[in-house]
Amino acid sequence: MKNEKKSRYKWPIKRKIVAIICVVYIVCFSSFLFLFYGPFTSFKEFWITSAMTTKSHQYLATFIYSDKYIQEVLKNNRIIEVDEISNPDDISLRKYKTMIYRNEYEKQILQKDSDNDLYKLIQIKGQGYQGFLVAIYDPSRIHIATTSKLGVMGESILKVSEREKAIIAMNAGGFYDPDWNSNGALPHGTVISYGNVVSDYDDAQMGGGFIGFTKEDKLILGNMTKEKAIEVGYRDAIEFGPYLIINGKRSFIKGNGGWGIAPRSAIGQRKDGIVLFLVINGRIPSSIGADMVDLTDIMEQYGAYNAANLDGGSSSELVINGKIINTPVAGGENGLRNMSTFWIVK
Repeated sequence: MKNEKKSRYKWPIKRKIVAIICVVYIVCFSSFLFLFYGPFTSFKEFWITSAMTTKSHQYLATFIYSDKYIQEVLKNNRIIEVDEISNPDDISLRKYKTMIYRNEYEKQILQKDSDNDLYKLIQIKGQGYQGFLVAIYDPSRIHIATTSKLGVMGESILKVSEREKAIIAMNAGGFYDPDWNSNGALPHGTVISYGNVVSDYDDAQMGGGFIGFTKEDKLILGNMTKEKAIEVGYRDAIEFGPYLIINGKRSFIKGNGGWGIAPRSAIGQRKDGIVLFLVINGRIPSSIGADMVDLTDIMEQYGAYNAANLDGGSSSELVINGKIINTPVAGGENGLRNMSTFWIVK
């Protein structure tokens, strides 16, 4: 009799649990259908462009949407770059004394820390993203560093920073990654370091072209051949893109630019020669990431006359004085990944 009562007592609870699970399942499934197939175009564009610009997570889009629909979304979210080469004559390296600042961004850049004449670290915050901008006052100290085992194995930014005795280090170009799990050994495009071509492989087809500094310490952006780049006189350069600003003109960005929202890195130079390193955190609760519009807006706000996107996603990393400044999301030790090329300040 007791067993019978016990059994009668348990069944209603089990049924309630099953009912709750069913309701939760129905709500979740309905929410899934509403978000991914409902009227909110912006969410679908965010999802598809963010997934398709990754190497290892494109299935998040291809599993849900047809190839035709994905291509339609990518067509409506793209970036059309300024078809020019940076004019070095527009850049005039100079020093500032006390002045009246035109806006808060110029004040942040030009009001140097009293104990630091080389660089200034500025925190960046926007809608949905957080990151860091480094203003570098002496562009002659900026170079390209590579893994010591170029073509064989990549290295972490911490190891490269330590070996090069770099004060600042940031990721640079992309690298050959056919299985989405490579060791970062082979950089895409031509790499020039201290005036020498150290690597020359197929470019990443990411738009843009050469991103680098001449012997006169001016950042030149231009889609050109390796031979033309040597003629231009790059001392340190990589190939990547897309370009965000050339000669003060913004690239035309349709939608979110087709790159989605993710961790981002970018480089730029103001007309006064000050160089900007930008790294935006992403894929973490406090910072979803940035799109190409965000990057361009930030660079423009801080006075960039020329600016370009760099390799992003899990490659976005910033180190100052041997300390990781941003929040890398590669999943390796300290969230870092092995890579092939780096911007360093010595």
